[in-house]
Amino acid sequence: MTPAPLLTPAPIAVALDAPDLETAARWAALVTPHVSTVKVGLELYLRYGPDVIASVRGASGVQVFLDLKLHDIPNTVAGASRAVSRLRPAILTVHAAGGPAMIRAAVEAADPQTEIAAVTILTSLSEADLARIGLEGPADDAVRRLAALSVESGAKGLVCSPNEVSAVRAEVGEGITLITPGVRPTGVDAQDQARVATPERALADGADLLVIGRPITASPDPGAAAAAIASSLRRAS
Repeated sequence: MTPAPLLTPAPIAVALDAPDLETAARWAALVTPHVSTVKVGLELYLRYGPDVIASVRGASGVQVFLDLKLHDIPNTVAGASRAVSRLRPAILTVHAAGGPAMIRAAVEAADPQTEIAAVTILTSLSEADLARIGLEGPADDAVRRLAALSVESGAKGLVCSPNEVSAVRAEVGEGITLITPGVRPTGVDAQDQARVATPERALADGADLLVIGRPITASPDPGAAAAAIASSLRRAS
C-alpha cells in the first residue's frame, strides 16, 4: 500500500503563551507537523530564558520565532540582539518605532541565520488608540511609513495587522517576510485584538506567516485545531 503523501506545514506561527515550560513544550509537540513555526513571547522568555527555546525546538522540530519586540537605544538593542541570536531563533522582533539606528543596530548584531522583523503597530491598537498617542490619520498610513523605514534600515521581516498587509506589500514589494498577528478563524472571538482578519484573507492579501495563538492553544485539542486551520488554508490556496 502506497503511503499518503506528507503535507507541507502551513505558514502558521503558533503563539505558545503558556503558563509553564511543560505546557509550552506539549503544545509545540501537538501542533507539528501541521505548522511551520512556533512563537515564544516575552512573558515565557523572561520566565524561563534560553531553556524555553531549547525545549520547544526539541519538542516540535520546527523553527522558533522569538517575539521580544526589542525597543531601546541602539547600543542596548544591539547587545540584546547579539545575546539572543546565539540561540538561533529564525525570527527576532524589534519595534519599528525605535527608529532607523536602532533597527540597523539589531540587524548588524544578529547572527546571519536570525531574521530581524520590525513590528509596525500593535494589533491591539484601534485607530482611536492611535490618535490618543499622537498618530493621527488612518492606521494604514502609519504602518506604511514604519514599514518603509524598517526595510530601508535592513529589516528582512515586518509585523503588521492583516488589515494593512496588502498596503504594506505594495509599499515594500516582494522579498520581505510579512508576519500577521490578529488572525482569527471565522466565528472566533477577536478577544483583545482590534484589527483582525481570517487566515484565508490574510494569506490572500500577501501575508507570509500567520500568528495564531488562543484559537489553537485554548482548544481542547490544539493539534486538531492547528490541523483544521492548516487544512482550510490548503483548500483556499
